Amino acid sequence: MEANTTENAGNNSVRVLMLPMLGHGHISPFLQLAKKLTERGIHIYLCSTPINLNSISKKITGKYSESIQLVEFHLQELPELPSRYHTTDGLPSHLLPIFFNSLKLSNPEIHNIIESLKPDLVIYDKAFARFSVSPLYTFPSVWLHIVSAASLSYTFHLTSNSGTEYPFPSIYLRDFELRRLLTTIGRNALDPCEDSPIPLLVNTCRAMEGKYLDHHASSTNLKVLPVGPLIPSSPNSTGESGDDDIELMNWLGQKSEHSTVFASFGTMYFLSKEEIQEIAFGLELSNVNFIWALGSPKGEQRRLDEILPEGFLERVKDKGRIVQGWVPQAKILGHSSIGGLLSHCGWTSTSEGIEFGVPTMAMPMAFEQPITGRVLVENGVAIEVMRDENGRLQREEIARVIKDVVFGGAGETMRQKIKDLRKKIKSEEKENLDGLLTLIIQLSNKNSSHGINIARA
Repeated sequence: MEANTTENAGNNSVRVLMLPMLGHGHISPFLQLAKKLTERGIHIYLCSTPINLNSISKKITGKYSESIQLVEFHLQELPELPSRYHTTDGLPSHLLPIFFNSLKLSNPEIHNIIESLKPDLVIYDKAFARFSVSPLYTFPSVWLHIVSAASLSYTFHLTSNSGTEYPFPSIYLRDFELRRLLTTIGRNALDPCEDSPIPLLVNTCRAMEGKYLDHHASSTNLKVLPVGPLIPSSPNSTGESGDDDIELMNWLGQKSEHSTVFASFGTMYFLSKEEIQEIAFGLELSNVNFIWALGSPKGEQRRLDEILPEGFLERVKDKGRIVQGWVPQAKILGHSSIGGLLSHCGWTSTSEGIEFGVPTMAMPMAFEQPITGRVLVENGVAIEVMRDENGRLQREEIARVIKDVVFGGAGETMRQKIKDLRKKIKSEEKENLDGLLTLIIQLSNKNSSHGINIARA
């Protein structure tokens, strides 16, 4: 649906336009922030491509249906990039350069949307800065970085040519990880993009990353505010429903407490056959129950019998379920049978794991994920699956970590750490939101008499 007027926004409402990167992993935290802001009296325009909005609309119901308006944004049409690929979800890797070129060419349309809506504030996804989508400086603006503060701090340090050693030794990239990052996204992925004084919101909290927030603020002289973690507060608040998951959840319900591993590697990275085989053997060697969400690029569905080890499905038929389509991740993580999350270390996925009290077995694949994994390890809520010196997965190491979490004492130790961490996270939620609302009032040139409630608990 399109929103070209402000007819649904009260004259006195502060109106905020949100521009997330075009994929579920980015849109989801923006939507959670939108819901928090509307509960404090702010009207939201959430802008994305039609294919993304079709999914988002199912999650905007009830009290949010009038205060969050969806705004269509159309990528620059290119012959190689039909509309079904106007999202990063399931996008084949060979189309990534074309996708980002289309996004760059669409900068004028983004500016036209801003000019048409005339919002009081624009919240841009920090990822846009990598691909030459520039803020329209005639409107108050902030960035939102949807992953860890450590990734911001560390990558800025890498590119700032400071000549100094990074002060936090638990955060680092191995040579193969840095090469993979540059190969996957390109060198502009490490562009610090801190050449303008736009405030920066980060999808994190001081309980987990206070020192990284402070370090980045002091390194860049930017105003940096934590606003996270921006995740659904319960399995039923995600809009995930339907009959397709009933059999899977019934199967999970038959397993004993903390006995089952949920393996999931996101929607932007697709495992190679070699990686699939090592993970499969690792799961089999560990002898645990498991649910494995095994994704493929759009239009490239792979046959399980061609990519899994010979006889694997038969050998694990009583212990495992492999799902190639959508899975109700929040419901799975919220189930008492889940004892661990085998994860690519996407920030949203692992934050959901913390929300539902699930330890992470960190298996970073690409992008900033190795940094995320090490933040989790530093906080005592994850164990990293170590690779060999060439970056290859090893089935024995995968099995060792899984067994340590599910059968050993590591799982229970991490669950207690997560419980303590969640209390700290909850205790700072109101302060973080109030800080953001104060910033919005300052930037939008409106005051608290215009419908924003800062005092509400």
